[in-house]
Amino acid sequence: MKRALVAGGAGLIGSHLCERLLERGYEVIGVDNFLSSSRDNVAALIDRPGFTFLEHDVLAPLPDVGDLDEIYHLASPASPIFFESLAEEIAMVNSVGTWQLLQHARQHNARFLLASTSEVYGNPLEHPQRETYFGNVNTIGPRAPYDESKRFAETLTYLAATRYEVDARIVRIFNTYGPRMRVDDGRAVVEFIGRALRGEPLVIFGDGSQTRSWCYVTDMARGIHRAMTSDIEPAFPINLGNPGEMTVLKIAEMVIAIAGTGSMLEFAPLPPDDPVRRRPDIGRAREMLDWEPRITVEDGLGATVDWYREHAGTSA
Repeated sequence: MKRALVAGGAGLIGSHLCERLLERGYEVIGVDNFLSSSRDNVAALIDRPGFTFLEHDVLAPLPDVGDLDEIYHLASPASPIFFESLAEEIAMVNSVGTWQLLQHARQHNARFLLASTSEVYGNPLEHPQRETYFGNVNTIGPRAPYDESKRFAETLTYLAATRYEVDARIVRIFNTYGPRMRVDDGRAVVEFIGRALRGEPLVIFGDGSQTRSWCYVTDMARGIHRAMTSDIEPAFPINLGNPGEMTVLKIAEMVIAIAGTGSMLEFAPLPPDDPVRRRPDIGRAREMLDWEPRITVEDGLGATVDWYREHAGTSA
């Protein structure tokens, strides 16, 4: 039986990844300090055979949890609402936290996966974004604590792989959504869903022509697991996301139609450094992982709206 540790295991992607690993016969140790995640996300897992939960801040060395085969590092707040209020915490978990987990992987001879982000590309001058693109990131802007610390996390992962021969992987995650996102997350999809279900206007920043590529969370968990278990070059970045580019305005209109509450649209100024276009080139993922998204945006939004109807008022 394989043993895996999932840092950030109570988050959106982390909790779905824990489920996936358990379903495949793993023994799973979920680790989280609940800085931006919720106990509700792992409540259903606590009593499942093979699952252990550890409340811990990965800035500190991990306690002895026994031998490990795989370590997944998803421990970072990712919502723009935290880029100011939790700026230092984000910068530290993606630097010190990454190094702590890499050292643990080295000590246990465990395979390591860093959940990086499409934000390493910044406001891209290349479209779609390929892994060979170095990005256009403002190192002192409001998004810098997240964007730039994720870039540094990739550097640390590369260093551990090349200097200490840690079997490390890097995936760059593009916009992901689905059940268990915090209702106050602030990112477009969940913000739109919450407002639509309350019958409130949906706020569009800019004119809504900026694009994103939304990937359903179970597809993302599958891609992350595939990246961990595939035979690929260590520290070789791979984009994971939905190549189906869509405007923010279109997503808002789809959410209103699915929710059926007749919400209106309002427009507000575009925040500084907000990416204008975002779409992954997933050629590497298709070739090396035999992976691409399966869930359509329509089906994924429908499932997410249904989940929020049932869990409205909870912090997910």
